[in-house]
Amino acid sequence: MIRITLKDGSSKEYNDGITIREIAESISAGLARAVLAGEVDGRVKDLSFQPEKDCTLKLLTFDDEGGRLAYRHTASHVLAQAVKRLFPNVRLAIGPAIDNGFYYDFDTEKNFTPDDLTKIEKEMESIIKEDISLERYTLSRDEALRFMEEKGEPYKAELIRELPENEEISFYKQGDFTDLCAGPHLPSTGKLKAIRLMSATGAYWRGNEKNKMLQRIYGTAYPKKSQLEEYLFRMEEAKKRDHRKLGKELDLFDIMDEGPGFPFFMPKGMVLRNLLEDYWRSEHKKAGYQEIKTPMILNKDLWVRSGHWENYRENMYTVEIDEQDFAIKPMNCPGGMLVYKRKLHSYRDLPIRAGELGLVHRHELSGALHGLMRVRCFTQDDAHIFMTPEQIKDEVIGVINLIDDFYKVFGFKYKVELSTRPEKSIGSDEMWELSTSGLKEALDAKGISYKINEGDGAFYGPKIDFHLEDSIGRTWQCGTIQLDMNLPERFDLTYVGADGEKHRPVMIHRVVFGSIERFIAILTEHFAGAFPVWLSPVQVKILPIVDKHYDYAYEVKKLLEQKDIRVELDTRNEKIGYKIREAQMEKTPYMLVIGDKETEGRAVAVRSRKDGDIGAMSVPDFINKIIEEIKTKAK
Repeated sequence: MIRITLKDGSSKEYNDGITIREIAESISAGLARAVLAGEVDGRVKDLSFQPEKDCTLKLLTFDDEGGRLAYRHTASHVLAQAVKRLFPNVRLAIGPAIDNGFYYDFDTEKNFTPDDLTKIEKEMESIIKEDISLERYTLSRDEALRFMEEKGEPYKAELIRELPENEEISFYKQGDFTDLCAGPHLPSTGKLKAIRLMSATGAYWRGNEKNKMLQRIYGTAYPKKSQLEEYLFRMEEAKKRDHRKLGKELDLFDIMDEGPGFPFFMPKGMVLRNLLEDYWRSEHKKAGYQEIKTPMILNKDLWVRSGHWENYRENMYTVEIDEQDFAIKPMNCPGGMLVYKRKLHSYRDLPIRAGELGLVHRHELSGALHGLMRVRCFTQDDAHIFMTPEQIKDEVIGVINLIDDFYKVFGFKYKVELSTRPEKSIGSDEMWELSTSGLKEALDAKGISYKINEGDGAFYGPKIDFHLEDSIGRTWQCGTIQLDMNLPERFDLTYVGADGEKHRPVMIHRVVFGSIERFIAILTEHFAGAFPVWLSPVQVKILPIVDKHYDYAYEVKKLLEQKDIRVELDTRNEKIGYKIREAQMEKTPYMLVIGDKETEGRAVAVRSRKDGDIGAMSVPDFINKIIEEIKTKAK
């Protein structure tokens, strides 16, 4: 007999040899139909898995990450099987499940066309209707290698050669198709319901541009057709909101061929950027931060001391000055260490909160670049907080409050994850316990629900990550709070305690935006370019109907500018309907139409981007209205 403890804490004894599927059936027939996999002592397993000893078991449905991964991983195998049926000479690479879907990489002589994808998807549907069982089995290393070499699958053979000597080598067979795979998978292809192939693109084997370019087919899969349709709608909406497209259309920012990965900001984009930075400075000053600025280029010795030269060198740009090696900073932290270290500190000085809007450069592969989301230079809204161990909880709460205030202003909901000590780490058990407890206590004190990612912290300390949810349900990792025991040690940072002795400070790295560039991209897509009034580069467009209304229009423009309202005047010889449509395409929050009636009555006809025609208003009343929206940062 073995004892199974379920997620709710209840436990029950079962006979040896029982499968996860049978355990689910013993609880509820409805649950058994919905369950896709099981998490046994933290490891996701197939439904056919037989626990061999007492264990904890979480039954996973599509609502659980592990269940979704098993579902979509099975879909990737169905994709590979369909491709092999239609294109037998194609060679297989890898096919994992990913967020929102799956992909499979193929070595093929010609690129897949849209017509090919249609045929492949139809074949996948046939395989699903066949309801083929997936059977797991293992082979010895030599047998596995011989099997894949005989099948003419060199990429699979390469993967097998690189597996550790004692690694169990497992395969999944579904009818006429077998793949090297660790699993887990669904019991049969018939469990899949709604699938869609999204695109085909090039991808280097192992992500290395020195390797051969393969063809990658992306797809997604859901248990219900309605879920798939909802996802496809979100994807279409995402295309419309693509910040790269909107950045050009709204004349905010661009990436030029002369500087791949190095963004250009246009005047309107600079208005948006400066508003975000001004808000950052204002809120950080209120929260007790002091702003610093550290150099962009520092010598090799610093980067050796920080560990970046050894561990991050391939991502750094370097330069020789006066026959010495220097590096353009990929991170602001080492400069922040020097600022702290330049003078002696007492425990009475702590905490010290030093914030920096620091421009950093990191080398990214050209294939990874993506608008403002993934660039080679960006401004991090860093801050480093130096404190005593006793101050950890209060300082973390302070950062949480600051991040929460920021995200609420922009209308973002968010989820929180706490990542704990990884296998490879530095520092004593006591310091890790103190640091992790400090983060947990801060989250608990705030009453924040959070997910624990065991072993996913940085090697130098645990961390809290904030994942924003945008207006179409996508999530973005932005804010982070990281406790660091590495750099204070490497730089020998100290403070004099109440006992007169030197002590090592605890340090927090934290960002709110993450990077200004990436946050602007997220905001652009979140609002679809229709920024709230306070963030809009142009807040008001004045639209005189004909030239005899220009003089009054200029008066109105001047009155608005005196109140620091960002305004443009359209004096082109165009029809008023055209001017209104163009202002709407530019996402302008307010349009003020001026004709005979408005000129005579010293008023404006107000048109709102959001509410349409509002009607006639006096200029002072309109100014009061828009100033209130700006002041309250209305969304």
